[in-house]
Amino acid sequence: MLLKNSAQTLTTQLAARFGQRIRDRLLAPGARLPSVRLCAQQQKVSPSTVVGAYDMLLAQGLVEARKNRGFYVREGQNSALTPMDTAQAAIKSAANAKGGMAELPPPVAPVNATALIRSMFHGVSDKPQPGAGVLPTEWLQNTFLASALRQHCSVQAINSMSLQYGEPAGDLGLRRALSNRLAHIALHVAPEHIITTLGATHALDLVSRTLLRTGDYVMVEEPGWAVEFARLNALGMRILPVPRRADGPDLEVMARYCAAYAPKLFVSVSVLHNPTGFSLSPGSAYRVLQLANQHNFHVLEDDTYSHFAPEHATRLCALDGLQRTIYVSGFSKILAPNWRVGYMAAPKALAEALLDTKLLTTLTTPALLEKAVAWCIDQGQLRRHAERVRTRMDAARARSVKLAVAHGCTLAAEPAGMFGWVDTGVDTDVLAQRMLDMGYLLAPGALFHATRQASSLMRINFATTQEAQFWASFAKLRDEQR
Repeated sequence: MLLKNSAQTLTTQLAARFGQRIRDRLLAPGARLPSVRLCAQQQKVSPSTVVGAYDMLLAQGLVEARKNRGFYVREGQNSALTPMDTAQAAIKSAANAKGGMAELPPPVAPVNATALIRSMFHGVSDKPQPGAGVLPTEWLQNTFLASALRQHCSVQAINSMSLQYGEPAGDLGLRRALSNRLAHIALHVAPEHIITTLGATHALDLVSRTLLRTGDYVMVEEPGWAVEFARLNALGMRILPVPRRADGPDLEVMARYCAAYAPKLFVSVSVLHNPTGFSLSPGSAYRVLQLANQHNFHVLEDDTYSHFAPEHATRLCALDGLQRTIYVSGFSKILAPNWRVGYMAAPKALAEALLDTKLLTTLTTPALLEKAVAWCIDQGQLRRHAERVRTRMDAARARSVKLAVAHGCTLAAEPAGMFGWVDTGVDTDVLAQRMLDMGYLLAPGALFHATRQASSLMRINFATTQEAQFWASFAKLRDEQR
């Protein structure tokens, strides 16, 4: 709240508030500041105070004014189009020429995913955060992680694991445990075709660096994970956004992309998709694999949320038998985020190349933590823990949905898994900035698109949106914005 009896003027206080959020990456490059009129209403100050604050931000080089459009967080000194921007422009041009593909939005700066990641670790307040991508720590607390570590903490074991590099592919005991676990989802893969990684994100990066070269086209589901868009963009890939439907990706768009651009890879969260919660249908999975075989591209299946999903859910890798598919998952969401234990299961023909890339980037991965995860799997501790979390999530989901609907929201997708895709009826980029004043960090819909665009959607974490206090604050500010 701005203080009228402060030694600083209201203009200086308001400029300082926005400036700090920009520096903390809570306002990403390209984000639009509230209009002068709206900001004045929200902060209960005069329009001239807002104009003065925005002028101060302009003078500091933190924002830029765009004629007839408002004020935006400055992108930086390099205004050249990124590889993703160039690809978007090329796709749009080709689509218009062919006349058969829906027109894509004009190239604009991609969402700053590092801002999203930084905000995850930034202490906005001690309140439950609706935009969080992780479970509350109290949900993950248990006694068996300490037991798992103690199994391997003798002096001899510590020396053995710490004074030399581990196995390049990862701890054999963990890979055997993973081989057995994957069989439960009908994915039969030998331990030698499993490679451990520093979390699922590392696995996704290793696959991209192995299979792709600068300028290659990659199909990615949209809406989707902002970090995946940004990661591929940073590697110089040309992103082809594929609309995600309830039963899977838009197959017609995929087919046209394949014919026009010969993409090398399709990245999919097939089960409990982030942010919608959608899961792939068998029919769509079959057609995706047909396209992969016909047009000679690989499918990277990100099953990060596998611990929240039923074993019988349709997985592309299980249907394909790891012919053109690569399976990626990890334990950060369900077990121990800071252990950073992930893995991938790959076709035999790709396993050695992926292992080479791992060696070039990280050499090996920590054996102690991998052995501890293997113990959790073998002893049934992970399975029982996941069952408890799923039961708790089911109850949280029901409460969160009830509150969301009661406060005037609609669900844009059937509630499932960890996240809800909620339609608020207002621009959630603007709403997110106002909610920061109340101590809440939102995940606006713009974060989940390949290029920044206004959206009335937001992703909520069912585990952190069970309090009526949040929804009351949300509804009040949303109604003021209308």
